Amino acid sequence: MEVVALLLVAACMAAYVVWFSRLASRLTGPRVWPVVGSLPGLIQHSERMHEWIADNLRANGGTYQTCICAVPGLARRQGLVTVTCDPRNLEHVLKTRFDNYPKGPTYHAVFLDLLGDGIFNSDGDTWLFQRKTAALEFTTRTLRHAMSRWVCRSIHLRLLPMLQDASLKSGVVDLQELLLRLTFDNICGLAFGKDPETLAPGLPENAFAVAFDRATEATLNRFILPESMWRFKKWLRVGMEATLFRSVAHVDRYLSAVIKIRKLEIDDGQNHDDLLSRFIKKGTYSESFLQQVALNFILAGRDTSSVALSWFFWLVSTHPHVERRILLELASVLHESRGPDTSAWLASPFTFEEVDRLVYLKAALSETLRLYPSVPEDSKHVVADDVLPDGTFVPAGSSVTYSIYSAGRMKSVWGNDCLEFLPDRWLSPDGKRFEMQDSFRFVAFNAGPRICLGKDLAYLQMKSIAAAVLLRHRLHVAPGHRVEQKMSLTLFMKHGLKMNVHDRDMDSIASEVRKTRQSAAAVPAEVVAAGA
Repeated sequence: MEVVALLLVAACMAAYVVWFSRLASRLTGPRVWPVVGSLPGLIQHSERMHEWIADNLRANGGTYQTCICAVPGLARRQGLVTVTCDPRNLEHVLKTRFDNYPKGPTYHAVFLDLLGDGIFNSDGDTWLFQRKTAALEFTTRTLRHAMSRWVCRSIHLRLLPMLQDASLKSGVVDLQELLLRLTFDNICGLAFGKDPETLAPGLPENAFAVAFDRATEATLNRFILPESMWRFKKWLRVGMEATLFRSVAHVDRYLSAVIKIRKLEIDDGQNHDDLLSRFIKKGTYSESFLQQVALNFILAGRDTSSVALSWFFWLVSTHPHVERRILLELASVLHESRGPDTSAWLASPFTFEEVDRLVYLKAALSETLRLYPSVPEDSKHVVADDVLPDGTFVPAGSSVTYSIYSAGRMKSVWGNDCLEFLPDRWLSPDGKRFEMQDSFRFVAFNAGPRICLGKDLAYLQMKSIAAAVLLRHRLHVAPGHRVEQKMSLTLFMKHGLKMNVHDRDMDSIASEVRKTRQSAAAVPAEVVAAGA
């Protein structure tokens, strides 16, 4: 019997070796190992995962397939991952065959406790209804003005005084932390009309903000564990699952109280222009639906803008010629709208119209997002067998990961200078107009039917913050501080962004703008004189 058992084990092992050899020969990505697939490579390169994925995509023409579970019966379905940054494939997945590539059951299960069936955690008719409802609000000019009001308020009453204090004391600030708090306050104000005031002297803790952070962290932890494991921990209510349960309960209580008060205020004739109030006025939505609306938009709008701004300020501080051109644009716009007196430039926030005219600044922000997208990778579930435009077969049950980080760093898409920070690539030949790139080459705001509804609001917020800060301060990375990527679903800086803050003297820039304008005005007079 022992001999038979040994022969049976040997036969199974031989069969597995043959099967695995055939599987590995068909895969085009990083090396795969028996049983664990490409997981060893992921672990080995975890500190530079996005660059590692980009390296593999460059080596394989923009698409590769790998296996994270080399087990018969799973490897060609749940275990198979197709990774791509080819614009043709992105258009196919995100638009042409949109219905065949939903977020899928795994993503939905992970975020269900926090986001419910909200717009960022749903597919099909549930998603479509919320998308159409939200789209009507995001196209209104009043919502953009509401965002502008919240942003200007928090910039001038909180952020700028804190930076000025750091400048006077020759201190160092963690700009990423300040920006995270600023955008959290802004998005809460826009989403449900309440400012948690997390950006304040001393950086105080806010119970709602802490609960939201812990709930988000615990939710993301689920991606690391097998679904059966985190579900078991949820059933026992231990570890991060216990944290998630408590944190979500706190968030729910807070939002429930906000919704009840807001309904009473609206019934009493009070006027509010936040997103929650707009939904309340639209129809008889349940309290849980309204909570999901608020939470989904907070999650989408909170970290993305602050992370993008962190990378922007770092890039600008290391590219002085870009900073100079931004300052010249700020001075030119303000000179035209407020006159030559620089004190008038600092007296009040940028108006909506002034911000809209900052073309080069928008180009610099877009170039930042190309190189450092706030969400570097995203994934879709494959419903039915399909073939991508580049000829790659993707079986039902597998997943497609599209690398937004890699899409902005391919020579085949952006040219040989793809790794350089060049805002001019976003401008018209005369440098006067911003020209948005094809959304399947530049995927920082997603693309297709799920393209970001808050894209214009994000640009408005980022431009307002960047303009207000750069007009008043010079920022330099603190000596000894290392700027590195944090490996997470959002591209945070691992150690924050420690910066020295100095006051800026705009007199020389203002003088240059005055001379340029005087020269331009003198040209027509010379032409007239020559004609006479």
